[in-house]
Order: sequence, then C-alpha cells, then structure tokens
Amino acid sequence: MEKISRALISVSDKRGVVELARGLQEMGVEILSTGGTAGLLQKEGIRVISVSDYTGFPEILGGRVKTLQPRIHGGILARRGDPAHVQDLKAHGILPIDLVVVNLYPFIETVARAALCALEEAIETIDIGGPSMIRAAAKNFTDVAVVVDPEDYPALLQELRDQGGTLSRQKRFEMACKAFEHTARYDSCIASYFRGQVGKELYPSTITLALEKVQDLRYGENPHQSAAFYREMVVAEPCLANARQLQGKELSYNNIVDLDAALALVKEFTDPTVAIIKHTNPCGVARGGSLAEAYAGALETDPVSAFGGIVAVNRALDRGTAAELSKTFYEAVVAPGYEAGALEVFSTKKNLRVLEVPPWEHRKGWNPETWDMRKVAGGYLLQQRDLLGWLGMEIRVVTRREPTPQEWQGLEFVWLVSKHVKSNAIVYGNANRSLAIGAGQMSRVDSCRVAAMKARGSLRGAVMASDAFFPFRDGIDEAASVGITAVVQPGGSIRDQEVIEAANEHGMAMVFTGVRHFKH
Repeated sequence: MEKISRALISVSDKRGVVELARGLQEMGVEILSTGGTAGLLQKEGIRVISVSDYTGFPEILGGRVKTLQPRIHGGILARRGDPAHVQDLKAHGILPIDLVVVNLYPFIETVARAALCALEEAIETIDIGGPSMIRAAAKNFTDVAVVVDPEDYPALLQELRDQGGTLSRQKRFEMACKAFEHTARYDSCIASYFRGQVGKELYPSTITLALEKVQDLRYGENPHQSAAFYREMVVAEPCLANARQLQGKELSYNNIVDLDAALALVKEFTDPTVAIIKHTNPCGVARGGSLAEAYAGALETDPVSAFGGIVAVNRALDRGTAAELSKTFYEAVVAPGYEAGALEVFSTKKNLRVLEVPPWEHRKGWNPETWDMRKVAGGYLLQQRDLLGWLGMEIRVVTRREPTPQEWQGLEFVWLVSKHVKSNAIVYGNANRSLAIGAGQMSRVDSCRVAAMKARGSLRGAVMASDAFFPFRDGIDEAASVGITAVVQPGGSIRDQEVIEAANEHGMAMVFTGVRHFKH
C-alpha cells in the first residue's frame, strides 16, 4: 500500500476524532469531512475540505444524502493497480481516498430507550451513507484502510508513524474484518427492531443475531475448553449482561451460568428472598421478613452443598447479611444493590466475586415472546422462556381434602422453586423455605428419596412440589412416609386417578396446575 495521503472522516461518535485528525494532518494527510464532523475539526484548527465542496453537490434532504456520490465511492473503491480504474479516476476528476474513518448513527442507543423511542425516531437514526462507505473501504482493503472504532485511533496513528505513513496488508485486512462485523451487527439490530415492531411471528424464517463481547473467560465449563461471554446489543432486563462486578476474581463460565440461574430464581418472589445455587440447582431457597432471616433459612436447607456456591438476593444487601454470608465460602454474590457497609464486609474476601445488577419490579417488563436458545450440533433450538407464575395457572384441588391456608402458601413457594430445579425435580418445603431438594434423577420416585435423604430435620407437615406428573403412586407413598401433607403437581398422567387415590389414602391434599416445568 502506498502512503496514506487522503482520509475521509465522518463520525457520529466523536470521541478521539480531533486527536486522530490532528495526527493525520501532521503527517501531511488531506482530510475530507462532512457536516458536524467537519465543523468540529475546523473549530479545532484542523484543515478540512468539506465533502460538498469536493463533490460539487450540496448535502440534501436534511442531511440524508451527503456522501452517496461517485466522487466519494469511486475514490474508495478504485483499485490502484488496475489501469482501467486509474484511467476512470482521471477521466472524472476523482481523487483516491486511502483511509475511511466512519462510525454510524446511534440506532442501537436510540432503540435501547424503548419506552421513549418512536418508530419515526428510530428510522431517522438508520445510517445509509456510513455503511456504504465502510463496506466499500472494507471490500477494497488491499488499497484502503477503514476504521470504525474510536478505541482503535491511537494504535492506528502509532502504526502510521512507525511505518512512514503506510499500513501493512495484514493490518488493513484485520480492520476490514472489524468493519464488516460492525455493519453486520448494525444491520442485525435494525432487522431485529423492525421484526419486533411487526410483532406477528415469534419464529421467523430467518434470524440474525448481533452480539458484542463482554469479556474473555479463563476457560469454559472445563479447563480444556476456551470460552467468552457475549451479550445482546440492547439489554433491558436486569441480568448478568448488564451487571457490574464490584470486586473479586474474574468471572468463570460456570460462575455466569450459576449467577444467571440464581437471579432467575429470586426474581420469582416479592418478599426478601435468598437463593444458594450450585451447578444451576438450588441448594436452598428461603424468604423472610429480612434478607438475614431468608439467608439463614436458605443455608439451613443444605449447608454442605452450599459451600462454593453462588448466592443471589432480590433486594439491596445489608451489612448484617453480608457478615453472615462471609462465614461461608462462596464463589460469587449478586444483588440489585448494596447498603452501606456491605461492600466493606466483603472487601476482606478478596477472591469473592461481588456483582450488582439494576433493580427490578416484580414481573414488570418480562416478555413471554423472548427466546431461550440452546446450541445443538448444526443449529439452535428456540423456545419461549418459562415465565409463568403461580397466578397464571388454573389450579384445582383433586383430593377429598383441600389444602389448609398454611399449606397453600407452602405449595406456592415450593412450586415456584421447582421451576428452577433440574428435572426430575422434587422440592419439600413450607411457606417460607425449602427443606430438601431432589434434583436431576432419572426417576421421579428417586428424586423423592434423594430429597428425603438430604433433609436435615423432620419433614412432618411439609409440602411437596413436583415439576411434572407422577407416573405411578410410588412418589406419593414415598412422600407420605416422611410426613408430607400436601402436594402440587401438573397432573396429566394416565394413572392420575391412581395417584389421587394414594393421596386420599394418606389424608394428603393435592392440587393440579395443568402446567409442567421440565428443566434440562
């Protein structure tokens, strides 16, 4: 590549552009620019030729058309080593453009303000000329360099200085790759926004995803697997993607998976609630009059398994609860805020990862038409998220005895917890906490037995949730043998009547929800 002699600069994000232009000018680079960018550079004393003066054609349509000109795109796309291209440039008075510095109208930032952004406003932030110039420069990377990220300006200037005003082919190729990624992400966000405005087809014939890297991770699920964390371009829901890490070691792949599971669980409840998670399964969950009370209940469920787990809470974490948490080794804690003194307590645990997510209102903004995605070989599975709560079901009592008021409260609690336990899932508990959890067994009766085995005290008078129906009465018999008095389950087995009769024999109350909560 010959020495860069002419640059076109037209940016929406003006961070660092003055320093870049000044550095280019010091190297003798002629600068073409448009609109607000040209005005800023001229104000800073940088010599600029406006694109309108260069093309001989004014900006029109309120700025919608500025750079869509043969004198611009010819100068970018011309192959310097092609005699026919060079002749065309001479014949039409077109000057080669060696460097394109462009970033795009803030469409992503505009639509992120979903509640405030009208369709008309979003449309006006769809860039046309910018992507065209970026793609043209990236296509012709053998002769033209393109920069789309202000973070890259210092390194660009340094290499130009080190290389006498030129850039290596490898550098230009890398810049072109980033440029195509930039425009692809931009177009994907526009397509997603428009699809959302249409709002008719949850599973369209094609799907484009735009993701940006949050961070590289030390490794994946296991040390021999590499990994990184990416997030969607527009994130509205309080979650790990918009969390701030306040202290501790860098997050691992497993930390993020477990933190996500823990947050989803505590969001189910309005009372102060604490969940302790290990390998995405709850070790214990409790609610109470305070976080300290809830934490004590959650830890009591299974303090052995809690060691090395993840803790999530559903309101600002106070100093007292932080002090109690600090008595047990945990990998990470996540909360929608921290009260005075809590972070001071955690500061003594240098490796403890402490994360803060934005606060949320219970079930506000939950969109059932968003996807869960899972990678399978050669494709992806998409499904609606399982956001159904206790009040969204048609619950019916199927036994002779109805649950007592206290049992009803317990059934609601354990049912919401069971949603977040790997299938086959059994949760024993009461109105305020889990007492024992049986997770991930291949037979439902074994999940009942595992939960009973893990119980640290008597289960007499406790209630039970099952994430799916009982195929046989054995699960009911097992629960009755340890003192369970009420059961919530979806129903739907061909042996439902046999299961109901078993509950009646034991004097248990049982309700059907008609909703299954498998989790794999």
